[in-house]
Amino acid sequence: MLDNFLKNLSILKKFLFINLIIFIFIGIFTIVYLNSVQPNLIKEKTANHIQIIDNTIDNINRLKIKFDENDIRKFLFSTRFLFQSLDRVVIFDSEFNSIGDTDTLDLDPRSFSRKLEIIEMDNLNKTLEKKIKKKKKLKKEIPVSLKKVLSDYSQSKEFGKPYTFTNETYNQFLLTTIKNVNNGKKNVGYLAISEKANDIKTAVNERKIFVIRTAIVVAIVIFIFSFVLNTYFLKPIKNLVSYTKIIKEKSKEKTNIEKIKKRNDELGLLSQSLDEMTYELHKRINTAETFSTDLVHEIRNPLTSLKSASEIISETDNKDQRDKLIKIVSHDVQRIERLITDYSQMLKDEAAISSEKMHRINLSSIVKSVVDDFNSIYNSKRGISIKLKTNGASDYIILGIENRIEQIIANLLENSISFSKDDQEIQVELTKKDNGKINLNVIDQGDGFKEKDKNKIFNRFYSNRPDKFGEHSGLGLNIVKNLVDLHNGQILATNNKNKGAKIEIIFPKA
Repeated sequence: MLDNFLKNLSILKKFLFINLIIFIFIGIFTIVYLNSVQPNLIKEKTANHIQIIDNTIDNINRLKIKFDENDIRKFLFSTRFLFQSLDRVVIFDSEFNSIGDTDTLDLDPRSFSRKLEIIEMDNLNKTLEKKIKKKKKLKKEIPVSLKKVLSDYSQSKEFGKPYTFTNETYNQFLLTTIKNVNNGKKNVGYLAISEKANDIKTAVNERKIFVIRTAIVVAIVIFIFSFVLNTYFLKPIKNLVSYTKIIKEKSKEKTNIEKIKKRNDELGLLSQSLDEMTYELHKRINTAETFSTDLVHEIRNPLTSLKSASEIISETDNKDQRDKLIKIVSHDVQRIERLITDYSQMLKDEAAISSEKMHRINLSSIVKSVVDDFNSIYNSKRGISIKLKTNGASDYIILGIENRIEQIIANLLENSISFSKDDQEIQVELTKKDNGKINLNVIDQGDGFKEKDKNKIFNRFYSNRPDKFGEHSGLGLNIVKNLVDLHNGQILATNNKNKGAKIEIIFPKA
């Protein structure tokens, strides 16, 4: 269900939703953490309180202190070093009456040195006793809250164990620990020690403030990141999506893809690649449409001739005329067959070329191999001789696809042979220039190209040999040009000064 929900959200909404979930988890964890901070800090202080209480009770029992005001007052003075870290110590009898309080004695334990030793009760200095007697009288009444706590404590299951509670008044956070005093036989009273624990509240508040500030900073960072993400990434991506939809729907609506193309980052490169791909697709579509139209036109001509010849054959009894018509029919069939074969091969070549990789190859050996093959066929068949000439370079290395180079040379030789008469010569020249470029020339002794047709001979279905339409589809030189373009080369067509035509191909430096 969550997957379906996320699928329907935009990238920005997914980002914000995921951050919200993370925030919720972090918030829950933070609340749990903050709730555990104060108890942990209280626990640490409580451990110190318990140790002081246990030491105090041990001293009371060891010194056999009576639970009356005089003995307890003397005890508090003699053992003040035990309470140096505390703010108040109160001792109660078993009836919850206060019999000793450091506040009423004006005793500040932290003002005394830790080096004072324990003074036994029997050896108290008489001067000190007089000073104590001059202090203000003890308050006989116990604060209601503390008395209530002691009463509840005496009746609870926790009786006999230290019990800690907190009280917050007038911006003061007090931590109090109480425990009953047992002389071994019975409960004789209670000991309560209090400490101002404002540092606990301060620590908790500091953590809360830190968490709140961190949350605000993170929220601001997420907002800024979301703004940047939406402005510089998501909106351009939406524009690219809109651009593809416009192309798909063939709409004339304008997009701002040109602005995205000017960017120097990955989105700029993506938009450029998308635009170039779209251009190539349009180019291929237009080429396919043009090619289909031309193919239909080229097939229609021999079909029309074929139809007319077949109608006349059925009506004539003249043998010579019938033979002539049969020859026309045969030529028309050859023409259609050649068109379909070449068209099919061209489509296969275009599909295969996209997956083929170029390598460093020696053009000289490939040309020699193709020339030898053609000589073995056409020398004996028509007396045509193909001569290979080079300028004596050590190598003729180009970057190319070997079988496509063979296809280029074979198509050029077939084209020249179709123009040549029997016993004529075709020259193939291979030259390496000083700049590293390699020229391949194929020169025949045929009738040459018509001057006005030089720029058209590489078009599909072009042919200026109507008397031999059955032997050619008009695709040969177009295929050659496409393969030369694939190898980043140039192809030129000229007429010789004396007679014949010349096709020149220039391959770039490997």
